[in-house]
Amino acid sequence: MPFRDIIGHRKLVALLSRSIARDSLPPSLILSGPAGIGKFMAALSTAQALNCLKPVRRQPDAVGTPELDACGVCAACARIARGVHPDILVLAPNDKGNIRLDPVREAIDAAGYRPFEGRRRVTVVDQADGLERSAQNALLKILEEPPSGSVFLLVTALPDLLLPTVRSRCPQLRFRPLGVADIAQVLIQRKQPEDVAYAVAALADGSIGRALEASASDLVEARDVAIRVLAQAAATDDVRRRMDSAKDLVVKGAGAASTERDQLAVYLRAMASLLRDVAAIGASADRRVLANPDLVPKLERLTAFAGDRGRGAFTAIDEALAALERYTNAKLVADWLVLQL
Repeated sequence: MPFRDIIGHRKLVALLSRSIARDSLPPSLILSGPAGIGKFMAALSTAQALNCLKPVRRQPDAVGTPELDACGVCAACARIARGVHPDILVLAPNDKGNIRLDPVREAIDAAGYRPFEGRRRVTVVDQADGLERSAQNALLKILEEPPSGSVFLLVTALPDLLLPTVRSRCPQLRFRPLGVADIAQVLIQRKQPEDVAYAVAALADGSIGRALEASASDLVEARDVAIRVLAQAAATDDVRRRMDSAKDLVVKGAGAASTERDQLAVYLRAMASLLRDVAAIGASADRRVLANPDLVPKLERLTAFAGDRGRGAFTAIDEALAALERYTNAKLVADWLVLQL
C-alpha cells in the first residue's frame, strides 16, 4: 500500500515520505499507537517507498501529499504487498503472543548483508511489545548501530512494554486514533449504508481494524440501547427506575463474564459517542462534526446532558470502562453507572 492510500495520519505519512526523499530516515523507528489504526500498513508503505523501482515524486504541500511515494504496481511493490520480497522481513508473535530470540537473531544476521535486490533491507517487528526480554536485548546493538543498508521498524500498541534501552535507541512516531469521518468513508467505500457506516465508525474507538471486524447490526443496536438508557436517566431521578434501565446494559444469557464485560464496554463507548454529539449540539457546532448525524432529533431531547452534567457523565463512563478492564463484574458496573448519569 503506497503512502497515498493510508487513511488519515497525514502529518506522520508526510514526515516518513519526506525523510525517505531526503535520505534522512532514522535507521530504527518505533511506530506506536492504538491497535488497528494503520501503523503496520505505514511500516509496509515505508518499505515500499524505500525499494520501489519507479518511485513517484511530488511537490510537498500543506495537506500532507507524500513527497516521495511508491508506485504500488512495480514488481518490488507487488512482492512487498504479497510478503515475498527477499529484502523485507516481518517478525510477528507466535501463537503464545511472544517473539522469541531465535527469529530475532536470524533477522539481525540477515540485516548484516547487503540488500539482495532492493535498495534497503527493512525488518518490520509487528506487535513488538511481544518481544521476549532476551530478544530485546539482542536487538540493542543493531538498533544503535544498524548496517547502512538496513532499517528496523518496531510496531506496537504498548510501547511502554519495550525496554527503556530499546526505546532510547529509536525515535518514536505516535499514531493517533482515526476520526469518525475517516473510518466511515472506508466503510462507505465497502458498500455500507452511510448511516450504518457512521454508527459503526462512532463506536470503533478510532480503529479501522475494529470497525471492519465489528458486526454493524450489533453496533447499531448498541447505540439504541445507549440512547434509551440516557433518555431514561434524563427523565427521572428515581433510583428504582434508573436501576431498571441498567438491565438493558447487561447482555442476558451472554455466557462468560468476559463477554458481558465486552458487550457493556461497547454500550459505554456508544454512550460516550452520543454525549459528545449532545455537547456539540449544545455548543451550536457544525453538524458535520457529529458522529451520529442520523440521530439528531433524539440527541436534541438529551439537553439535560449539556454542560456540567454531560462532563460528569463522561467521567463516569471513563471510570466504568477502567473498572471493566480490571475485570469488575459487569452488572455492578452497570448499576453504578446509571446512578451517576
